[in-house]
Amino acid sequence: MPKKYLVCAAALLLAAAPALGAHGKVGLWNITATMTMANMPQIPPEAMAHMKAMGMKMPGSGEPMHSQICMTAAQVANDTLPKMRHEALGCKWSTPKIMGGVLSADMVCNGDMEGSGHVHVAYSGAEHYRGDYSFKGTMHGHPADMQSSYSGDWVKTDCGSVKRMP
Repeated sequence: MPKKYLVCAAALLLAAAPALGAHGKVGLWNITATMTMANMPQIPPEAMAHMKAMGMKMPGSGEPMHSQICMTAAQVANDTLPKMRHEALGCKWSTPKIMGGVLSADMVCNGDMEGSGHVHVAYSGAEHYRGDYSFKGTMHGHPADMQSSYSGDWVKTDCGSVKRMP
């Protein structure tokens, strides 16, 4: 898979970051995300075998990916979606709809990405959220159909060496 597709897919995984004003907690969060991509250029089997041998997981493989993020008080209090590379790809989010611990928003892309997407995040209290993201259209002129699901669990206030989200 060309690097530009990996960058796009990785940027889209940031949709897994919690983003719902006055919900969640400041500090360290464990994030689990699973992404599948249809109609995307495939990584040659020998390259995939090499990456797996090195312990790498690729976005779109359907395997869960685990990461940690550090949320600030300002980010927890904000009623907007986190900043992602979507703008650089020609995408704009609609104003998020927020009701009862649930955020949803639509995305329209007219640039390196063409098509539309949707994000949904639901909080179960202040220490857990679950959501999904979808996009259908093209990326750099190639058909793209991406689906991801994710969840986040608050760990603790101290983020240790994990850097704060930009």
